[in-house]
Amino acid sequence: MREALFKKQNLEKWKRYEEEWKAKDSDALAERYIELTDDLAYAQTFYPQSNTTIYLNNLTGKLFQRIYVNKKESYSRIWLFWKTELPHLFAEVHPTLFLAFVWFGISALIGACSAAYDESFIRLILGDAYVDMTLDNIQKGDPLAVYGREDMVSMFLGITFNNIRVAFLTFVAGIFCSIGTAYLLVYNGVMLGCFQYFCYQQGFLKVSLLTIWLHGTIEISSIIIAGCAGFLLGNSLLFPGTYTRLDALKQAANNALKISIGLVPFFIMAGFIESFVTRQHLSTLPSLSIIVASFVLIVWYFVLYPWQLRKASTN
Repeated sequence: MREALFKKQNLEKWKRYEEEWKAKDSDALAERYIELTDDLAYAQTFYPQSNTTIYLNNLTGKLFQRIYVNKKESYSRIWLFWKTELPHLFAEVHPTLFLAFVWFGISALIGACSAAYDESFIRLILGDAYVDMTLDNIQKGDPLAVYGREDMVSMFLGITFNNIRVAFLTFVAGIFCSIGTAYLLVYNGVMLGCFQYFCYQQGFLKVSLLTIWLHGTIEISSIIIAGCAGFLLGNSLLFPGTYTRLDALKQAANNALKISIGLVPFFIMAGFIESFVTRQHLSTLPSLSIIVASFVLIVWYFVLYPWQLRKASTN
């Protein structure tokens, strides 16, 4: 559909929503918001740099603030953020998400290969204290005993806070033209690859895969997604398109912040699993069930569901 026809068919509705966006009827606001996000997704797909897209983005933002900022609104309105707003956003940033995934994956491969060719590399990356502790635990017959050393609740709070902090830093570091985000993804990827090779070298790779990836499936995926947010921020400065760099940065910062906020429940899930489940030494079948379920959740919510919403909005 040509932009002029799309605008002609919907302009009257948009103007009406713009005049009534302060309406107190929360149900009506929610319905309008969903309609506008569908229109915005369509405009971003077919007219990404047009004034129509900018107008819809601003109008949708007004309704978003009206729905979510008002403390008297019901929690069902907040649910719309995860149900509609965030998936629609991910439908637009899949290429950047793929970039973050590839960047992290290559970094993990480099970490594993470096550990294979240089024995000192493992201690350089993981630290002497951690390596020596793990070797001592191997001698005692429990190579991953580190997961059972701390109180469950304290461990849950500490891990969850640390994971959110890492994700936030990964996102904010993108302001340095994506270099900061790229560095943090490389750092975490190299560390993961190095650690997994260390597990292989010491003969407990299977145990580590079935144990660490119980929580690692969600945790590592969330770090990669935070990297996507950071790349969005940095790339807005490098490639502003037809926008001024300031306008491009504002829009990217808004989207990147939404992604970071949207990751919080996933970090809570990862922290819960690591603190209360990982230490239980589950057998193969339960471990695989949790790992597969976590993988399916991540792929469905961040890839398949946004793709389905985008496809439905363009039909």
